[in-house]
Amino acid sequence: MRATARVLVYSDDANTREQVRLASGHRPAADLPPVEFVECATLPGVLKALEDGGIDACVLDGEAVPAGGMGVCRQIKDEVFRCPPVLLLIGRPQDAWLATWSRADRAVTHPVDPVEFAGALADVLRTRLSVDH
Repeated sequence: MRATARVLVYSDDANTREQVRLASGHRPAADLPPVEFVECATLPGVLKALEDGGIDACVLDGEAVPAGGMGVCRQIKDEVFRCPPVLLLIGRPQDAWLATWSRADRAVTHPVDPVEFAGALADVLRTRLSVDH
């Protein structure tokens, strides 16, 4: 097992980034390595972190401004070679179709429910980590 899994968290809201960290805890599931977070508050920060490499999954805030997580998701899926899986935070369940449009691998509603979030994050991490090994 890898020493850590690196998860990029994008939101312009520091409280949302904190909710993501708290909901996932030290590790989202017993069969996964501990999580290390890379926090980004801007689109250029997201693109730089992905360019630097080593990101295993992305959590994007669909309500972020000025660049919303759905548009960011679609952009990175188009532009980043071997784009990490994306877990999208959506404002309401009715926005699930937009998450599909953006090519997100999973979507959960915001505010973050810790159990649902940890399960979804574990799923996307397993997808990436099983491909890498």
